[in-house]
Amino acid sequence: MSSPHPDRWLRLDGTTNTRDLGGLPTTDGGRTLPVRVLRSDNLQTLSDDDLRRLAELPLRDVIDLRTTAEVLLEGRGPLRSVEGVTHRHLSLLPEKGRHTDVFAVEEDDLPELPADWVETLLPRQTTEADEVEPPAVRAYLGYLHHRPENVLAALRVIAGGEGAAVVHCAAGKDRTGVVVMFTLAAAGVPEEEIVADYALTAEVIEALVAKLRSSPTYAEDMTRRDVASHTPRAETMRRLLEVLHERHGGPLGWLTEHGFGPDEQAALRARLRD
Repeated sequence: MSSPHPDRWLRLDGTTNTRDLGGLPTTDGGRTLPVRVLRSDNLQTLSDDDLRRLAELPLRDVIDLRTTAEVLLEGRGPLRSVEGVTHRHLSLLPEKGRHTDVFAVEEDDLPELPADWVETLLPRQTTEADEVEPPAVRAYLGYLHHRPENVLAALRVIAGGEGAAVVHCAAGKDRTGVVVMFTLAAAGVPEEEIVADYALTAEVIEALVAKLRSSPTYAEDMTRRDVASHTPRAETMRRLLEVLHERHGGPLGWLTEHGFGPDEQAALRARLRD
């Protein structure tokens, strides 16, 4: 693992957990390019200065991994009004109902949604093999079981994009962490570096939890659990990678089995390397 870890944080007024996937070493001695892919927590509270800085990158694609209810409850974020930025909604959780374009739906169209928004989520089924895994690993495997098409769709947006893309969910650590893991694996980043990038969110976890507590959408979950339970741990991502190797020959094997083959993997690699 490289040490010291490069400072890849993007210090924005409105986010707590935004960083660039550039500057990471690769197995062939290179490094990932900066300002191609960012990972982040929720983008709802970006300032005017944040918007200016992101426009200068230039930011072109926003990949939103939150559920439909989260998007509607949080409302229109400031980036939704920025010309040239395309938003893609790709939830990694199983949900009731279907919206063809969640970003076209305004908050006022669903006045009763805030009452029981968690009920929009379907029960997450786990396989017998997954039951023995730690809760976080089990959750991540659930994303791959329930919404593999959206994992692949997120990667295809990155691979086919121009300018910068940002991948985010609410905290930018779990759902975002899984998509980023596949992105870095395709770029040839060593697995210990992938693990280190995942665990880096622990540096900002207290501020991140405090931010989410200020939102009615996330306050209950942030309050009923302590900060330690929200903190990402290296062993979680390490175990997820181990399971992928045991069952699929690694992250790239899982991608190939699900229809994201060598050509698309090469295109994804090229976005971060060329």
